[in-house]
Amino acid sequence: MRPSSLASCFVRVPRRGLALLALSLAIGMGATAEDEALAEGPAEFRVIVHPSSPLRSADRGLVADAFLKKVTRWGNGEPIRPVDLHADNRARRRFSEAVLKRSVGAVRSYWQQRIFSGRDVPPPELESDESVIAFVGKYEGAIGYVSAGAKLLGVRELSIE
Repeated sequence: MRPSSLASCFVRVPRRGLALLALSLAIGMGATAEDEALAEGPAEFRVIVHPSSPLRSADRGLVADAFLKKVTRWGNGEPIRPVDLHADNRARRRFSEAVLKRSVGAVRSYWQQRIFSGRDVPPPELESDESVIAFVGKYEGAIGYVSAGAKLLGVRELSIE
């Protein structure tokens, strides 16, 4: 290909157009960084339990042990039925970091080891806040978490200490 024909493949943009393009990209990048900063803000999740649960609050360690199935029964003898949100969910990531003190990837690795050794299986993963709320509302002893803005119908929020 000759240099003159290669040059004809490019579109000429006036300098003012380049400046506007650069400015719009910079503004877009700023918004993305701001959005990411907001995503890292205060707790983006709420822990919920079945409405019949006598618990109003729980120690972070107990909740973590329930989700990692290190503890399998509540104080009243009721089996604990934890439920997770899908691994890509922002509330799942924040819950894992704040309560389990592990990344979602580290939690998955934990469960792979438990499955491989035949010791246990992970809590079910559900796709949405609504499906977690429905699960927790249906099963006594259930515990889950949802995004901070979820409408809690038929479940009760559990305060984490």
